[in-house]
Amino acid sequence: RKESDRERLVDEHPNLRPISLDVTIAADRARAAQSVAQCAQPLRAVVNNAGIAVGGPLEYLPIARLVEQFEINTFAPIALTQSLLPQLRASRGRAFFIGSIAGRMGVPLVGPYGASKAALAILVDALRQELHPHGIAVSLFEFAAVKTPIWAKGRAGAEHAIEQLPAEALAQYGKEIQAMLAQTKAEERHGLHPTVIADAVIAALHAPRPRERYVIGRQARIQSIVALLPTRLRDRLIAAALKH
Repeated sequence: RKESDRERLVDEHPNLRPISLDVTIAADRARAAQSVAQCAQPLRAVVNNAGIAVGGPLEYLPIARLVEQFEINTFAPIALTQSLLPQLRASRGRAFFIGSIAGRMGVPLVGPYGASKAALAILVDALRQELHPHGIAVSLFEFAAVKTPIWAKGRAGAEHAIEQLPAEALAQYGKEIQAMLAQTKAEERHGLHPTVIADAVIAALHAPRPRERYVIGRQARIQSIVALLPTRLRDRLIAAALKH
């Protein structure tokens, strides 16, 4: 939403027309939809990518932060798509949603993020079936870590949240929190390059019949299998991973 980002995009891609908006604000979404409708070419696809990552022990997580997580990651993508559906119906276009493999199973201290992506996946699943008779293809893209600023932003937010925790919370969850922060740093180092995701989205845009779900990357495929394991075994594997 920064003006500097918009200007940079225009400089780097002269044919691009950025529209600044806060996806959680209805007036911004309506204005964006109107701006798109005024373009010379019809709308062919919407790719919902906006998101944040909220973490921390649920016992001490302010509910306002949980609400914020869902407003941005779950409700806003559906709301923005709603505002653009008349145009997509006219063009028989496509609605794409950037999910996460984190939505397949719960992991300690990142429950809010995973839950928001799990809820999004269910909504997208229903939306896909509802829009199929209208000729609008709907796809969900799931992957693990990607080298984007969300990791640095998420850690900064987590560190700030840690500072606000009461002493008993740090005594109870301190080791787990440090393990989680270390894990996110490791995942960021080994994450996919953003172009891998972009290439998958572009391929889906050009595909005659895009797939319902795209699971991208080796780590995501592994986690999708782990999610199918018996609960107790899965819990032990997750606990072991967080200790290293």
